[in-house]
Formats: sequence, structure tokens, C-alpha cells
Amino acid sequence: MKIEYIETSKLIPYARNNKTHNERQIKLIAASIKEFGFKNPVVVDKENVIIAGHGRVLAAERIELDKVPCVIADDLTKAQIKAYRIADNKLADLADYDEEMLSLELEELQELNFDIELTGISDDELNDFDLEEDITFSEDNANDKFNFIISCENIDELRELQNKLNTDIEETLQRIKIKYKDLKI
Repeated sequence: MKIEYIETSKLIPYARNNKTHNERQIKLIAASIKEFGFKNPVVVDKENVIIAGHGRVLAAERIELDKVPCVIADDLTKAQIKAYRIADNKLADLADYDEEMLSLELEELQELNFDIELTGISDDELNDFDLEEDITFSEDNANDKFNFIISCENIDELRELQNKLNTDIEETLQRIKIKYKDLKI
């Protein structure tokens, strides 16, 4: 596989590209290219028509890159090119995340003070993950609701945790009531 740098002005978007790219995605791809470099080349045919990488090209134009790395897929038939355009996007959509592993990675990125938005994960999505976070009670969040997710490997572990919580919860609630008298618990 040979990578060639081709001027963005010479790359031709495929007229029937079936994947759309919204403004947020283009901005995030551009930010990703700035942060990490152009690590995923655009795939084009012999005439420089884009097979895969329309979003990357739009982002490259946004940040005014003159040239981008491209792979020329001159070994594919017309049918293979059409199928690859669809497969390149669709196959990625079929993958699932291992949420536990993703949570660990996101937690470490937070500890490293890395801008998680560069991963494409929104604040709303980030809130869905069980990231460890210090909760500081104050007048500002006295009426906020807090949810805790507890994971156990088996029923015995769950019972052990339940017994410990039952033992500790009254004492903990009493301390919270004393410290934060205005909280309704």
C-alpha cells in the first residue's frame, strides 16, 4: 500500500456519497487532525474520486491543509469500489463498545487532563459512564439528584455489599443530615 499526498483541491467528492457529515463532526475531525495529525488516509480511485474519507477531506479543507495522505485503490473493480464505500462506514457502525473498558480509558484521560471532546464523546454521553468523580456538596447542588451504579460479579458479592451498606448507611446518612441540615434525605 502506497500513500501519496494529494492536493485537497484535486480530490473529487463522490456524487452519491451516502454518509452525511454534520458541522459538529467536521469540527471534531478537524480538531482531531490538529491534535493527532492526519493518521487515517483518504481512499481514492484512479481519478481522485473519494471512496472513503469525505469527512476527513472536509475537515482538512476547514483547517486549510493543502495536501492530505491518500491511498489510491487502483486494484479494485467498479463494484468493489461501490461496495467498499458502503462497507467502510457500515462495518464500523456494527461495532459495540466495551463500556467498562471505555469508562476506564475515559477516566484515565480525565486524570491526564486531556480534552475528552476530541474523542467525539459528548458531555451527555460522558454522563452515561460511571466515571469516578468527587462529589462536593454545596448550596449550589443541594437539590441535585445523584445516581450511583454498583456492579457486582455475582449474587454473593451483591449480598456482602448489601450487608455492608445496611450497616454503614444509617451512620452515613446521620453524618450527612448533621453536616447538611437543609438536605432532604
